[in-house]
Amino acid sequence: MVTVVSVLLIIAALFMIVTVLLQSSEDGGISAISGQSSSNSYFSKAKSKTMEARLALGTKIAAGIFVALSLLMLIITK
Repeated sequence: MVTVVSVLLIIAALFMIVTVLLQSSEDGGISAISGQSSSNSYFSKAKSKTMEARLALGTKIAAGIFVALSLLMLIITK
């Protein structure tokens, strides 16, 4: 059981790494942290249909799976 969860954890981590690396960095770096928005609004209608939005969704799903599998691994090994 531990081996199966470990393999799934590695796959989720690799998928998350790939989706993060494929995303383009269009934000203005430190200005994104301070709350200054760029000319492209995140809530625009066309945003949800782009490849960038799909990569962001894939990253969120992979991160959720990674966290869930990490907690499962913690429970199993104790």
